[in-house]
Amino acid sequence: MEFIDYIFGQYSEYETIDVVLELTAITASVISVIFSFKNKVLVFPFGIICTIIFIYLLHKWNLLGDMVINGYYLIMSIYGWYIWTRKVDASQVTPVTKTTSLEWMKSAGLFIATAFGIYLLYYVTHRLENVVSYVDMITTGIFFAGMWLMALRKIEHWLVLFVGNVISVPLYFYKGYSFSALLYLFLAIIAVIGYVEWKKYLNNDISLVKK
Repeated sequence: MEFIDYIFGQYSEYETIDVVLELTAITASVISVIFSFKNKVLVFPFGIICTIIFIYLLHKWNLLGDMVINGYYLIMSIYGWYIWTRKVDASQVTPVTKTTSLEWMKSAGLFIATAFGIYLLYYVTHRLENVVSYVDMITTGIFFAGMWLMALRKIEHWLVLFVGNVISVPLYFYKGYSFSALLYLFLAIIAVIGYVEWKKYLNNDISLVKK
């Protein structure tokens, strides 16, 4: 019982609407990631619902990096929706492929630029706290790179997101947002399953995406 109070006790001080919104966003995120590892384009509309809610909540929670992540997710969800349904020829849409060396270099550049950008955001808004803020910068860079690879339908995006999810679990527990921490734990597990599942689709001549 003490363990449950330790994990969820902080919610007694939160506004009911914020708890409801967090649970709604988590539900949409779970549905989205299930569609993702099944390689279905419905990952994106549910992802859009989740990100819009989290943008609002993360601003209140002073997790600016993750707030920017969700704003970026919103943009990448729209872009990914287009990429996944775009016809590459008369018979198929964008297939699952491996990340090239050039794409890895671009991902690394995106990670560095994003982490530095989030540092500047914390600095100019005078909201730089402690090591948590710096971890938030790192996870933001990781998720930016991972989501970009996902939009391109690269199988390795699961590995990148796995790293970000694992780091985010203790971050959210430390900040006192236990439901979100459990969500990231779930997402880390799904990332492993998703990577294995996507191997079935890798380089198929006919895309298995289901609309």
